[in-house]
Amino acid sequence: MTAAVFFGCAFIAFGPAFSLFIFTIAKDPLRVIILIAGAFFWLVSLLLSSLVWFIATKATNAQDLTLQKNLLIFGSIFSVILQEVFRFAYYRLLRKANEGLAAISEEDGPPLSVREMAYVAGLGFGIMSGAFSMINTLSDSLGPGTVGMFGDSQYYFITSALMTLALTMLHTFWGVVFFEGCERKRWWVIAVVLCVHLMVFSLSLLNPFYVASILPVYAIMLLMAVWAFFSSGGSLHNITLLWTCKTRLKPI
Repeated sequence: MTAAVFFGCAFIAFGPAFSLFIFTIAKDPLRVIILIAGAFFWLVSLLLSSLVWFIATKATNAQDLTLQKNLLIFGSIFSVILQEVFRFAYYRLLRKANEGLAAISEEDGPPLSVREMAYVAGLGFGIMSGAFSMINTLSDSLGPGTVGMFGDSQYYFITSALMTLALTMLHTFWGVVFFEGCERKRWWVIAVVLCVHLMVFSLSLLNPFYVASILPVYAIMLLMAVWAFFSSGGSLHNITLLWTCKTRLKPI
């Protein structure tokens, strides 16, 4: 049973991201480099924010549980802000390195556009964020023990996997929207991305009331997906053409 929970939650949490990596990134070495670098930038932001939280906890009274909880919330908010700061820093780095990236890309292929880099960088942020969110939970799912024995929710693992999936996709969509806002110098877009990121974090504080957190987070994810679609050049006309092509290919 524990193996079924482990593989089921792992596939839910990382299946879509793994599919995106295989079908859209793995064949292009340049995209792989950008994804790994994006994951590294997220990792550095987590390291710095955790360092700030660690210093704050050591400098205060460890027996004061209310204070420690507030420090954890402060550390999480600081981590969200720092992640968006590093997203902007990564955007600036990619823009400056654009000519070098074009030089090392395939000779017959065009260099990556900003929209492509935004998607790949966002997915890198999302994969690393999901890995750190879910790795300990997956380890615990292997046992020993059963969730719910002492009144805890039996849906902890599945909701953790669903939340990890949402965060991974949200980071991808945030990356697309964020980079587009930077390109067009629409700073309000960057502010909206930061506020939505903070909102998603705030909703996670409602756990273990999972319905109250999962449903709004997935609603936000769908809205961000639509925004990212149009920011990346999509339109209703594209959807119409796609549907028309599928209709024409149907057997008579």
